[in-house]
Amino acid sequence: MTTRIVRAFSARTRPLLVACLVAGDPDYGESLAMMREVDRAGADIIEVVMPFSDPVADGPVMQQAIQRALSAGMNTDSLFSLIRDFRAESETPLVVLTYANPVVQRGIGAFYRDAGGAGGDGVAVADVPLEEADSFCRAARKAGVDPILFVSQTTSMERLKGITAKAGGFLYLVAALGVTGMRGEVDPATIGCIRKIKEMSSLPVVPGFGISSPGQVQAYSRAGADGIIVGSAIVREVGDRLGRPGEMRAAVGEMVRSLVAGMA
Repeated sequence: MTTRIVRAFSARTRPLLVACLVAGDPDYGESLAMMREVDRAGADIIEVVMPFSDPVADGPVMQQAIQRALSAGMNTDSLFSLIRDFRAESETPLVVLTYANPVVQRGIGAFYRDAGGAGGDGVAVADVPLEEADSFCRAARKAGVDPILFVSQTTSMERLKGITAKAGGFLYLVAALGVTGMRGEVDPATIGCIRKIKEMSSLPVVPGFGISSPGQVQAYSRAGADGIIVGSAIVREVGDRLGRPGEMRAAVGEMVRSLVAGMA
């Protein structure tokens, strides 16, 4: 299976920037505009977070954005509509980040089928452990969608082998223990983890969680990361400029351009 994600990593000449936005934040129209803005600004992959009422892996910035999106009416059907609308104008790969509850509610097979049909390329389910991942991974592959799984510096070698055997697209490396959010430091243990994973798997390794500055991006790039996910720092630009859509788009675009420049 060759998805847009696989092709993007195969063709890369530098680490890829995965720019993360919350679907429907602050509303449907602006969310679509923001996806188009980060695309124009040079994001290589766009990750859209499916708003969920109990986002246990997310810190305050993302939680506030999720609440704004839910209040504006974002739901699973709207998420797939948003992806279709974006896909009508762009071939940039899209990853859906969600939790197990919305997937199971819709039906695991139906969720992945609808995600792929809308134009999604990968799905990462934040709270599904390896032991419960089989049905999700099977449904993903049947729908032509990459099943993106999570690893961290605390993942044992045995467990890592199990994860890499099931995952597709790339490995989502949790770069900072705890919830999402901006942090000032690059954890040396995560740098070591990138190198360890790359020694035993051909899947691209992409750190996320706590990455917010060009300096951090450069550090992970030098360590051999195949891509870097930035979420809270971008989403904060949205939250800081509510009601000023022109400023919001300009700030998000500038943030993405500065991060891409750090990837070289």
